Amino acid sequence: MAGSQGARREVARNRRARFDYQIEDTIEAGMMLTGSEVKSLREGRASINEAYAGEYQGGLALINAHIPEYKPAEPFNHEPRRIRRLLVHKREMNRLLGLIRREGYTLVPIALYFNDRGIAKLEIGLARGKKLADKREDVKKRDWERQKSRIMRERA
Repeated sequence: MAGSQGARREVARNRRARFDYQIEDTIEAGMMLTGSEVKSLREGRASINEAYAGEYQGGLALINAHIPEYKPAEPFNHEPRRIRRLLVHKREMNRLLGLIRREGYTLVPIALYFNDRGIAKLEIGLARGKKLADKREDVKKRDWERQKSRIMRERA
């Protein structure tokens, strides 16, 4: 996993990402945000459940993420679902864009958080979509793990 995972304060998490996709790699990316967006994030208000990352104007962007308006910034507020530019190194961006175009990968936002320096970051997963059978297999595995731990607790 790229980047340090020291003291991070999570704002939003896409809980379905690991269920719907087979995540092969994760990348930490910065975002170009306006002041009112940062204030809204600091209040812990954001949703990345329907969001995805993709190519936009020659770079990477976070599309369809919802960061609600910050009321005290009323006349200068932002558009809640605007496209936000992602900041990654050029070499990393070219690698990701190549994988998206050629190999059919998807970039899925996993978590939105503030790092230990107070900078908003986005954890992106390089993923492939799961088939329905794979999802069923995951559910069976999780149920078995639960049952196993329950049995072990009863014996102890």
